[in-house]
Amino acid sequence: MVFRWASFPAIVRLPRREWAGCNPMQLVKLGAAVLNQLPLDWQGNRTRISTAIHAAREQGVTILCLPELCISGYGCEDAFLAPGTQRMALRVLHELLPETRGMIVSFGLPLLYQNGLFNVACLVADGKLLGFVGKKHLAGDGLHYEPRWFKPWPEDVVKEVTIGGSRHPIGDLYFDCGGVRIGFEICEDAWVANRPGTRLARQGVDVILNPSASHFAFGKLEIRKRFVLEGSRAFGVSYVYANLLGNEAGRAVYDGEAMIASAGRLIAAGPRFSFRDALVTGATVDVEATRMSQARTASYEPSLEGPAQYCVVAAFDYPATSLETSGTSSPAWERAPHIKEEEFARAIPLALFDYLRKSRAQGFVVSLSGGADSSAIVCLIHLMVELGVAELGFDGFKHKLGHIAHLAPVKTNRDLVHALLVTAYQSTANSGPVTRAAAAAIAGAVNADHLELDITTLVEGYVAMVEEGIGRKLAWQTDDIALQNIQARVRSPGIWMIANIRNALLLSTSNRSEAAVGYATMDGDTSGSVSPIAGIDKAFLRQWLVWLEKTGPTDGQSIPALRCVNEQQPTAELRPQESGQTDETDLMPYPLLDAIERAAIRDKQMPTEVFQLMRLQFPKYEIRQLAQWVERFFRLWCRNQWKRERYAPSFHVDDENLDPKTWCRFPILSGGFERELAELQAHVDSLDSTG
Repeated sequence: MVFRWASFPAIVRLPRREWAGCNPMQLVKLGAAVLNQLPLDWQGNRTRISTAIHAAREQGVTILCLPELCISGYGCEDAFLAPGTQRMALRVLHELLPETRGMIVSFGLPLLYQNGLFNVACLVADGKLLGFVGKKHLAGDGLHYEPRWFKPWPEDVVKEVTIGGSRHPIGDLYFDCGGVRIGFEICEDAWVANRPGTRLARQGVDVILNPSASHFAFGKLEIRKRFVLEGSRAFGVSYVYANLLGNEAGRAVYDGEAMIASAGRLIAAGPRFSFRDALVTGATVDVEATRMSQARTASYEPSLEGPAQYCVVAAFDYPATSLETSGTSSPAWERAPHIKEEEFARAIPLALFDYLRKSRAQGFVVSLSGGADSSAIVCLIHLMVELGVAELGFDGFKHKLGHIAHLAPVKTNRDLVHALLVTAYQSTANSGPVTRAAAAAIAGAVNADHLELDITTLVEGYVAMVEEGIGRKLAWQTDDIALQNIQARVRSPGIWMIANIRNALLLSTSNRSEAAVGYATMDGDTSGSVSPIAGIDKAFLRQWLVWLEKTGPTDGQSIPALRCVNEQQPTAELRPQESGQTDETDLMPYPLLDAIERAAIRDKQMPTEVFQLMRLQFPKYEIRQLAQWVERFFRLWCRNQWKRERYAPSFHVDDENLDPKTWCRFPILSGGFERELAELQAHVDSLDSTG
């Protein structure tokens, strides 16, 4: 029932809870459910939602918040605009209504109203659909593209939508369920300055639910904690935050964060990066206590002139509950000194696990060079097995990969890795014994199914064929790039063949630093179905490998065999051994490259500004050498956008991503910063002239 206060008799204007003689304590158990959903997987999504509702009921949860767009999946992309998507989402919603008997549950789905598509949260109480709240602020930057599909719902607007012959309110709503008032901030709504919670607080809302689909990024945990805690304190409410979990649609990773706060205090938090389909975190709050906390706040000004928003009133009887003590301590690894390394060691393995099972591939294949990049990927697959089995149990882990028949007889974690991962060291005449031994050591440490392939004859065959065709010999002095690239490209067909034989995912081994400057061979080392580390800079990757060698995850183990990788200087090994080729000789020192990339691409600084920043950060380098490296970066960046357009899908882990499809758009053809680089040269010349 939708009403304005002024439309009803005086007795209705005074909600039940404000009558004298109210119980001094009103306990309600709140729940935040995190779900590992899949876009357009209607039956699977429904099953996981049902699992969460059942788990919440067993915990005694009365008010349950599910993640944003949990029915359809968040990453449906342009399929949101298909009429069948909205129809099916509503069908699934109605199928779920009976499961909410005795509970209040929020669902997320797309809803078409007046030829506009809206991202809505639907509140259901005791099997009855109460109404739809429209998301007001759409995420439209970086990884998110919501304004392409959805319209923002305006403030103070409430309409009616007819569904299945019944009329329901839609818009800027809050709800009074049995005397407890419930409002919504949907994901991005909580990240803006003009949060809906400010207005909800003036209406005396008791509980704010935040259904979210907030992608993981390094350091984001603390930001979310701040707005949840501050929202609960400033608004004088209990606040429930429920995020998506896992690799939902291919690129974004969701950490499955669940938080419940009341009056500025975190009273419950769930685990992150879980391998489970659904998890529920619950906590009991005293509604009367939060109301009095708000009443004691001198700055609080209730809306007494009649609310601008609409309220939906529904009868609901809350079951008796007790005020139990909730666990709020974070896991040991979140308190560890190397939190970024710990997060990376969990986010990518979970992303790989979900990609493997959702794509129904039979395993992974990696061209293992013995260097940092491919070794890191192999170790991440090892961590996927170790962390997944630790949480799910051995049989539970195998059950979630039940489509892989050859896992059935496997009995140990090491045998699981062997069954899931094939590695291949592909040598040419320019490969050395150090990398061959390192590849064998890493494969042995994790028990991969390791192969050694000699492709020298294939390389020589291509070179001879081209020499005959062009009528001259190829030489390193004149044909350096061609002779390097043919070795990398010849590695591709064989490793793809192994992936095809195994019906497995070929993992590309390029990192973000290489992507920035195009230091990768297209159709060579960029070949693959997925590029797990393309979102990670080389400097951090090398740092992570040292940490994994000596320390490792708090609840896992180190991999001492990585010493043979960490002691090497990164090299492509594509020139003759006597050339002493290293990546940093070809490019520049990796820490400098990554610092230039952040300044130029993330922070949008021009060449001279980047040079000035680098002089401050790296004073040990001579100014002309530094200027040469800055110029090299900008020229290579512009020249190689076409390569970034062709990279395999990568996982998003921070706000420095270079993926042109989801984060960092740049023209394939451009002026190449020619005028800006000329200004840089003039600036360096002026520095020389002044000494």
